[in-house]
Amino acid sequence: MTTQAWIEIYADGACKGNPGVGGWGVWLKAGPHEKTLCGGELMTTNNRMELMAVIQGLQALKKPASVKVYTDSSYVQKGMTEWIVGWKSKQWRTADKKPVKNADLWQTLDALAAPHQIEWIWVKGHAGHAGNEKADALANQGVLSVTQSSTL
Repeated sequence: MTTQAWIEIYADGACKGNPGVGGWGVWLKAGPHEKTLCGGELMTTNNRMELMAVIQGLQALKKPASVKVYTDSSYVQKGMTEWIVGWKSKQWRTADKKPVKNADLWQTLDALAAPHQIEWIWVKGHAGHAGNEKADALANQGVLSVTQSSTL
């Protein structure tokens, strides 16, 4: 029996103003292989960028896998491990019957996560965690890519 190696996804979002210009960054690691991704949007929120980072990371996977997702967003981590079951059972409404914020991205993330075995790991942001620091730098690069292209 072979054991499947974990794919590690380090994901982070950034926003300059909230709402404002935002970026997302992802560092994927699978054994000796690495891939970095980043992007952004002119008008968004920090939470949307945190979600987009994980979405982009999962979209990069070519087949179902065992995945460790590292995020400094308790919103993303708790959303996927605690809150999403209730949201889905209430047709994407919160406990007080309001629409779930960012439901479009939560639904996309839920669908992308489905074929994978995922461990959702919260890490403290800006605390020297190498993977999180790299994802943060990529998210800020994503912000720059949007602001530079909009000023040309």
